[in-house]
Amino acid sequence: MDKWGYAEHNGPAVWHELFPLANGERQSPINIITKDAIYDPSLKPLHVDYDASSAKVIINSGHSFSVEFDDAEDKSVLSGGPLHGSYRLRQFHFHWGPSDDRGAEHKVDGKDYPAELHIVHWNSEKYSTFVEAVFQPDGLGVLGVHLKIGDHNKSIERITDVLDAINAKDKQSSFTNFTPSSLLPDRLDFWTYPGSLTVPPLLETVTWIFLKEPITVSSRQLSKFRSLLSTRETDGDASCCMESNHRPVQPLKGRKVRASFQ
Repeated sequence: MDKWGYAEHNGPAVWHELFPLANGERQSPINIITKDAIYDPSLKPLHVDYDASSAKVIINSGHSFSVEFDDAEDKSVLSGGPLHGSYRLRQFHFHWGPSDDRGAEHKVDGKDYPAELHIVHWNSEKYSTFVEAVFQPDGLGVLGVHLKIGDHNKSIERITDVLDAINAKDKQSSFTNFTPSSLLPDRLDFWTYPGSLTVPPLLETVTWIFLKEPITVSSRQLSKFRSLLSTRETDGDASCCMESNHRPVQPLKGRKVRASFQ
């Protein structure tokens, strides 16, 4: 089998062959059933404190694209909610599908969204590096946001404007003076549950914080995501567009989903 991807021969259905944790006890994404979510008044309000000067670079990984941040100090942090202490911003990326009616990873009451944003943070109070934190049960905190088709999104335009510069796998470009706060909805009501990375190695070290309110993206902007290549420029005729990069929902296996709102 080729290295993992999203095609039939190396996609989520066969990830367990290389990554047995794919069948683990706290895998993500999930279908959030709103009537089963437990309101927890002890959950604190989320506190987002991002510094635009910590944005560094945008990279095409061949599986998605990510904006990477300087996480050498507590410049940009997430705290509150279910988190103990502050978690440092590492990067954000998106997942999407082949059309405007599906592509998000998490569902809400079975509803599909066209895309999903993941803002990845790590527990810098307990661990000294991201690499150390990623292997710990409380190592990562990921803020998830659904995208719905609607108005043109000016903050996403900042991103789509540079995608031509990273059109092929392993390409990167400088990307500075940007804060993912501009990608968040007005209200920060959320669901939270213990889960995993949604890409291999699927480590079960993520505290998921999924926002109730989606943000908008235009159909044209989303099509720009799909135009990226999952292959290198040197692959020539074998070039392949990144039309879809989402994992199906996984069994809840007894986990509880808590809500910050009633």
